[in-house]
Amino acid sequence: MASATAAAGAAKTAADERGSRRVETGIVISDVRKKTITVEIKHQVKHRRYGKYLNRSTHLHAHDEKNEAKKGDRVEIVETRPISKQKRWRLVRVVERAAVLGQLDIKEVEVAPPKKAEAAAPPAPDQGGGTDGKTLRTGEGLT
Repeated sequence: MASATAAAGAAKTAADERGSRRVETGIVISDVRKKTITVEIKHQVKHRRYGKYLNRSTHLHAHDEKNEAKKGDRVEIVETRPISKQKRWRLVRVVERAAVLGQLDIKEVEVAPPKKAEAAAPPAPDQGGGTDGKTLRTGEGLT
């Protein structure tokens, strides 16, 4: 029993020596790479001069050992030692799964056969484009 409390105390002091690690919550925007996810962290910043709040975002690369996070999931990540050139964060847990759209029921649609092109009939006399059924030549009747 004493060894269990000593081990717990040693673990606690090791965590204190490392310092507190930052924990962030964000949305997975990419899960294409093996064991790596890209998480977008959104925050608001107040403009120095005008006081308007601006939306800002940060993209962080996190290590996902089991490939459990999918695109659109809300995840919790924690700061860790450098794992690769860009990865400095590790996935802790999936807070909320992305809403999955249901399967669309595709119905069979009967396609009508294409209509045969009818022989081009000569235009009717009243559709000649001129006035009174007469065709105008350049320079005639333009007064």
